[in-house]
Amino acid sequence: MATQTAIRAAAFRSALRSFLRTSEQIARNNGLTPQRYLLLLMIKGAPDGSERATIGELVDRLELAQSTVTELVQRAEDVGLVKRERSKDDARIDYLRLTAEGERRLTASAGEFANERHRLYGILDELERD
Repeated sequence: MATQTAIRAAAFRSALRSFLRTSEQIARNNGLTPQRYLLLLMIKGAPDGSERATIGELVDRLELAQSTVTELVQRAEDVGLVKRERSKDDARIDYLRLTAEGERRLTASAGEFANERHRLYGILDELERD
C-alpha cells in the first residue's frame, strides 16, 4: 500500500470515528441510545418517504439479526418512542411509526447532527481532492 493511500485511508477512518463518537454523544444528550437513534432515523427516513418501516425492512437497513431488531423495537415501544400500525392491506404486517416523543427526540438530535455532517462532508471533499 502506498504511503499516501494509507494516510488518506487513516484520515478517512479517523473522520468517521469522530463523526460516530460525536453522534453517539448527541443521541445520548437527547435521551436516546445510539441504537435507538438509528432505529428512529431508519423509520423516519424510509426510502419510500412513508416515514414507516416493517421489522424486515429494518433488519435489512440496519444489517442486524431479526431477533436484535425485534428486541430494539420492543424496547423503543416500551418507552413510547415508536408505535405499531396494522397494515390495511395485509393483517400479517405491522408498520412502525414514531410517536410524538420519538419525533421530538429525533428532531432534536438531527438538528445537532447538521454541523457534524457538514464537517464530515468537508473532510471527505478534502480527501477526494488529494
